[in-house]
Amino acid sequence: MCNLSYKEISLPAEAGCCLLCNKAPCRKACPYGIETDAIIRSLRFENKEGAVNRLPDNLPCKSCETKECMEVCLKGKINSPVPIDDILIKLSSYKKVQMEDVDISIDFCGVHCENPFFLSSSAVANNYEMVAKAFELGWGGIAFKTIANFVPNEVSPRLDTLHKEATPFVGLKNIEQISEHTLEENLNYIRLLKKDYPAKVIIASIMGRNDEEWTYLAKLLTDAGADIIECNFSCPHMAADGLGSDVGQNPDLVAAYTRAVRQGTHLPILAKMTPNIGNMVIPAISAIEAGATGIAAINTVKSIVNVNLETFASGPEVQGKTSIGGYSGKAIKPISLQFIHSMKSNKKLKDIPMSGIGGIETWHDAAEFITLGCENIQVTTSVMQYGYRVIEDIVEGMKLYLSSHGYKSISQIVGKALPQIIPADDLDRGSICYPRFNRSKCLGCGRCYISCFDGGHQALKQDEETGRPVMDSSKCKGCHLCVAVCPVRAISSGPRISKKK
Repeated sequence: MCNLSYKEISLPAEAGCCLLCNKAPCRKACPYGIETDAIIRSLRFENKEGAVNRLPDNLPCKSCETKECMEVCLKGKINSPVPIDDILIKLSSYKKVQMEDVDISIDFCGVHCENPFFLSSSAVANNYEMVAKAFELGWGGIAFKTIANFVPNEVSPRLDTLHKEATPFVGLKNIEQISEHTLEENLNYIRLLKKDYPAKVIIASIMGRNDEEWTYLAKLLTDAGADIIECNFSCPHMAADGLGSDVGQNPDLVAAYTRAVRQGTHLPILAKMTPNIGNMVIPAISAIEAGATGIAAINTVKSIVNVNLETFASGPEVQGKTSIGGYSGKAIKPISLQFIHSMKSNKKLKDIPMSGIGGIETWHDAAEFITLGCENIQVTTSVMQYGYRVIEDIVEGMKLYLSSHGYKSISQIVGKALPQIIPADDLDRGSICYPRFNRSKCLGCGRCYISCFDGGHQALKQDEETGRPVMDSSKCKGCHLCVAVCPVRAISSGPRISKKK
């Protein structure tokens, strides 16, 4: 039954059950031609307004007796079908949002981009066919998978995931190296892509083993038609020393190889930074002072994601063994945002073009990076999980956000969040913000009580009859752990008052 009282909770939960099928049978089965799959996908990717706008004006689901869409739902073969009718009925209670004309084009490192959303240098941008499909769907550009003067000998398997409860995965570990294509093959891909898609932006990611190779590769990719050269100083699991993150952790090597690249090209240069370091500002400044135009951050985080407690092997398992790999996905977004902020807060880097990478799945994630000063966004893990089609909701969601907030251009939000992040000592420590409890929404589950007692300040008690929380303000410190754990969002920020002296 449709429960509109908790629709903000139930809608994401119900949409999260969808398998996001290719050529979805639910859409084919709908006798009214409703784009059921696209609507649910938009909801999954935080584009609720776009989902609502796709609904027909007179939704037939309430009177539909056949429920054909749910009869063919493949999720029903696992347990129960996705409640498509319930999702659409709940969405129909929202008003449609008119999208105003907004400009999401942007100039990055002096190169005009139709939008700032690029594929990052990885398996998702590895040959002509793949990139052409991405361009056709609307990606503004790509960073081609790292090109070198050698071809690595890859292992199998090379991917593994970190799970949490019912979430498919929150992070992805890979032990994959750079492009498995020859240098000549990659140069041909770049030439053909630039010929067929001249308005799209191609970043050529390169990796050399010495000064001569960095210069050589930069010259070849420049001649092939690349728009920007990206120096991969950050791959965390290259097989040989002196490559990848070994370079990015050494400011002197960063500077030397950046100078070598500058000798081989007149194009803008991006230095791709490793997060496997304490202070990213130091190598970033070294790169800029040596001739780089901008910074790309972050690459994947060195990781071990699991241990099989039956075999004691860790994944991805190659004949019982594995190696340290690169961790990506939604889970690293906070790490990436912190590094972006640290560089944008430095006086030598604050005006340097920045390409944001790490944990970007939706338009909302992308907007967060942009508000911290990024003019370009690179995406991999979301595409690996959901496909190039995520760009549709990234673009639409961003346009709807901008137009609904009165912005005419995406450039207007670049760096908007930077002034709100200040040193810890400058935060207001003379007041306290108490939680506010919505009694009508509270289910009486006691989650807030358990967390407050076992992990907070023992400021809550649970009413014996209703199960609802009762707060002791003399013990409450305003930490908001209760707000974080409430499963139905019945707790929110309340009044802020001065602390008693």
